[in-house]
Amino acid sequence: MKRPGLFVVIEGSDGSGKGTQFKLLAERLRENGYDVVTFDFPRYEEPSSYFVKEYLNGEYGTTDEVGPYTSSLFYALDRYQAAPQIHKALNEGKIVLANRFSGSNMAHQGTKFDLSEQRRGYFIWLDNLEFEMLKIPRPDKSLVLRVPANIAQQLVDNKDERSYTKHKRDIHEADLRHLERSVEVYDDLCQLFPRDFQRIDCVRSGRLMPIEAVSELIWRNIQPLLPTLQVVSTTRKVEKTEIANPYLVKTEYGYRVTPAGEQYLREAVTDSTENVYAFGDKLSPVTIAAAMARLSRRGDDMRVTILDEFAQSSGKDEKLLQRVITAYGDDSVQQLVGQHLVVEGASNLLTKKLEWGRLAAYLEQSTRYIYFDKKDENGNYKYYTPAYLDPNTKKAYSESMDQVFDLYSDMAKKLTEYVRTHSSVPENERDTAWQGATRAQACDAIRPVLPVATKATVGIFASGQALENLIMHLQSDELPEAVETGDKILEQSRKIIPMFLERADKPDRGGASVAYRSNTKKAVKKLADKYLSANYGQHEDAVRLTNVWPRNELDVVADIVYEHSNLSLNEIRNSIERWPYSQKETIMLAFMGERLNRRHKPGRALEKIHYSWDLVCDYGIFRDLQRHRMVDDLNWQELTPRYGYDVPELVDEAGLSDLFDKCFDISLALHSQLQTAGYSLEAQYATLLGHKMRWKMTFNAREAFHFIELRTSPQGHPGYRKLTQQMYEKLCEVHPLIGGAMKFVNKGEDAELTRLAAEKYTQFKLQQIDKK
Repeated sequence: MKRPGLFVVIEGSDGSGKGTQFKLLAERLRENGYDVVTFDFPRYEEPSSYFVKEYLNGEYGTTDEVGPYTSSLFYALDRYQAAPQIHKALNEGKIVLANRFSGSNMAHQGTKFDLSEQRRGYFIWLDNLEFEMLKIPRPDKSLVLRVPANIAQQLVDNKDERSYTKHKRDIHEADLRHLERSVEVYDDLCQLFPRDFQRIDCVRSGRLMPIEAVSELIWRNIQPLLPTLQVVSTTRKVEKTEIANPYLVKTEYGYRVTPAGEQYLREAVTDSTENVYAFGDKLSPVTIAAAMARLSRRGDDMRVTILDEFAQSSGKDEKLLQRVITAYGDDSVQQLVGQHLVVEGASNLLTKKLEWGRLAAYLEQSTRYIYFDKKDENGNYKYYTPAYLDPNTKKAYSESMDQVFDLYSDMAKKLTEYVRTHSSVPENERDTAWQGATRAQACDAIRPVLPVATKATVGIFASGQALENLIMHLQSDELPEAVETGDKILEQSRKIIPMFLERADKPDRGGASVAYRSNTKKAVKKLADKYLSANYGQHEDAVRLTNVWPRNELDVVADIVYEHSNLSLNEIRNSIERWPYSQKETIMLAFMGERLNRRHKPGRALEKIHYSWDLVCDYGIFRDLQRHRMVDDLNWQELTPRYGYDVPELVDEAGLSDLFDKCFDISLALHSQLQTAGYSLEAQYATLLGHKMRWKMTFNAREAFHFIELRTSPQGHPGYRKLTQQMYEKLCEVHPLIGGAMKFVNKGEDAELTRLAAEKYTQFKLQQIDKK
C-alpha cells in the first residue's frame, strides 16, 4: 500500500541554487499547512558523513583517483543512517524534503565513466544497493535544477557568507570540468528516468532566472503530488438596478440620447459612453443578435441603433426581429445567438453523437461521481431500450440489462466499502472531501461494467449555427435514437429562436444536407464492407502515433519569427536553413517561454504541427477524452465486445473479479443475440463501458499541451491518465523539444485517492463562500 507521506528532493549541480530553493520550498510548504521534515545531505554534523567529508576534502585523492563505487558507499552510508527517520516521517503522512539525495551521488560519481553504457550500469547498481538492499526510502520526485557549468562556476566563485550551504569549497566545486560533466549526467538522469527526475531549467535565453521564478516552477511541479492545496478564491459582486424607458431625439448632426435613453442604456449595456461595452440581461439574446445583424448596414453607434429600432418593443416584437434577421442576416448571424438545451435520458451511445460538434459546449452526468444503482418509480434501472425491438428480443434485452445493473449495484457498494475500509487516511481526516474521493475511486473502478445503454443527461450550449449543424448531424445518423433526438431538438429550439432555425428542415437547405450526409455515409460503408475484411484478433499497440507533420519540429522556427520580421516566409526559411542547430533550438526554447502553470501555452505557430493518433482503449476512457473540442479527424468505429476488456486492479484486490467477469459474459451473449435478430446497429447498446474500442483523432502541438498536461493530472481517471502518458512518451520520441516544454505532464503512478486534493479544494472554496 502506498505510504501516506511525500518524499521530494531538490537536486542540481553546485552553484545551481538548490540550497536556496530547498529553504524556500520548506517555508512555503509550512506556510500552506504541511508538516515538513527536512534533511540536508551530506549531513556534516552526523558521524555517518565522516567518510564523505574526508573524500570531499581531498583526503583520499582527487575525483579521478577515487573510484565511483567506493565514494558511492560513503554517501550511501550517510543516507542509510537517515533512513529510519525518513521512513517514520513518511508513515506519519509528513512531507519529507531533502537537499540532495541519491541523484547527486549518481550525477557526481557518474562523471567518472566515459561510456554511457557503463554509466547506466552504475546507475542501476546504486539504485539496487540503496533502494533494494539497504531499503533506503525512494523519493517520489527529484527536481533537478539545471544551470550550465560556466554559470554555475561563476555562482560558486561569488558565494559569500549569506550562502545557505555553509561549508568550504570541496573537490567537486573546485573542478570546472567536473561541474560540466555533472550537468551532463544530470541531463542523462532526467532522460533515462523521467518518472523519478524532473528537470527545472534555471537559465533561459542565456540569463539566470530570478529566484522567485524558479521557486514558482518548483512549486508548480510538486503541487499535483501534494495531498491538499490551499488556494484563496475571491468573488466579485455586481449590483444591478432596474431602470426605465428609452428615448432618442434626432438633430441635424444625428441622434442625441436623452436622459431617459441614458437610463435605459445603463441597464442594457455595461457602459453607455465608452468604446467597449458588454450586454446585461435587459435585452434578450435574440434581440442582441438582431441588433448586431443590423450594424452591418447602419453607420450609427450600435447603442443608438438599439434605442431607435429595438428598445421600444422591449424585444417582444417577433416580426421585427424576424424581418431584421431575414433582411440583414446570413450564416454568420447564426453565430451571434446561443441556446441552452438539455437532453434527458440519452444513452451513452447517443451522448457521444450529441457531443460530436466542435463549436459547442457540453456537460454530462459523470460515471465517476454518480451511482447508477437506483430504480425509478416503475422499477426500472436507468438504461435505454429501443422501443422497436421485437417482443422476444426486448424481453431478453431487459433481462440481461437488469442482471448487469444488479451486479453493478452490488459491486459498487462492496467496492466503496472496501476502499474506505482499506484507506490509509486517518480517522480524524475522513471528512466530506474524503467521502467524495473514496466514492470517486470506487466509481472509477466499477464503471466499466455499466452498459453503453446507460442513460444520462446532457447539457448543451450552442450558437444557432452549431445547433443547426447538430440537428442535421443527428437526423442523418443511422441510429433511430439519434434521428428522434435531432427532431426533438429542432422542435424545442424553435420555440425560443425560430428565426435562426428557419432553414433547418427546408428541402433545399437542411433536408438536402441531411440527405447528402446520409447517402455519402452509406455509400462509403458499403464500399468498405466490400473491400475490407473484419479482424477482431490481436490488436496493435493501444497508442499509435500514425502521422507527424512536420517530422522536424524545428521546421516551425520560421513561423515563430515571422511576426517579428519584414521578410516573406520563404526568405525566412532560406535564411534559417543556414543556421546551426543550436541557433534554431535557442529560438524554439525562447518561444516556449517560462511556463509557470499548464495554462501558459506557447503561441499559435505550434498549430502548424500536427499529430495523428490511432487508439485502442475502453469506451469509458474514450467518452472522457472525446469531449476535447480543438481536435481534427475525430472518428470512432462501431462498438463491439470483440476487442476484450481489462479487470481493474482494485476490483481484483476486493475479490470482485468473478462478478466483474460475469457482466462481460452477459454483455457478449446479448450482443450476439441482437446481431442474430437483425439489430446489428443496436447491438452496440449491449457493450459495456469497459469494452475496448478503436478510434482516431488529430490535434496540433498547441492543443497537445492542453490535452496531455490536463489528462495526466493526478485527479484524472487512472485509465485515461495511463493512455495519455503513453501518448506523451511517443510525442517526445519524435519532438523532444516540444515534449520537454510540457513541464506539467504528471508522469507518476496513480495515488491512493486521486481526487482527494481536488475534493478538499472544493470544500475549501465552499467554506470561503459561506463566510461571505
